[in-house]
Amino acid sequence: MNARDSCGSHTESMPHDRSGHRAMNPVQPLVIIIDDDHSVREALHGLLETIDLEVWLYASPQEFLNGGHVDRPACIVMDMRLPGLGGFDVQAELARQGSRLPIIFITGYGDVRMSVRAMKAGAVEFLTKPFSDQEFLEAVQGALRLDHDRREQDARVAALRALHATLTVREQQVMALLVEGHVSKQIAADVGISEVTVRVHRGQIMQKMQARSLAELVRIADLLQRATT
Repeated sequence: MNARDSCGSHTESMPHDRSGHRAMNPVQPLVIIIDDDHSVREALHGLLETIDLEVWLYASPQEFLNGGHVDRPACIVMDMRLPGLGGFDVQAELARQGSRLPIIFITGYGDVRMSVRAMKAGAVEFLTKPFSDQEFLEAVQGALRLDHDRREQDARVAALRALHATLTVREQQVMALLVEGHVSKQIAADVGISEVTVRVHRGQIMQKMQARSLAELVRIADLLQRATT
């Protein structure tokens, strides 16, 4: 049995379905199952197919870690106890690589301490066998929604950063004071320009940042600030 159980190669560029046909859809959510038990992989794959999700199967975490970059909404379903790298080791390695894919751990030997440790390290769910089909599907769908929302937020922040980069140094300075609640008279005094010039800068800022109101500009600035911390 190979690493992907006939689902294809190890890279995202050439995944295949069981029949060997090209199967990748860059928009369709992806579920990555890592488990050394073939029967578990097959059972979870069959269950996920009932809700039309694409599934990649791996027999070991090493094969997945070497398998390439995933650039679409996805989540990982992984047995906590695996030969070689264990669940926490894989979780730490993914974090080191900069991956933020949501992880659902499954185990037949779970305890409260293990569950807390996994969640603190970023796992989104910790399922102890036996779990119901509904419980599993709800966990997967929740993880996929989380990753989808995270990717949308990242795209939004990237777009706003690009807009902010179009501001002149003076406009960035005025914007910072505006979102702190300073009025034009205060900004003029702080920066050493006239109130008329402040209003001109404000108009340019609102246009370039595509903000329809000062309140929206404040929300934009807050989002950019939180994304850098």
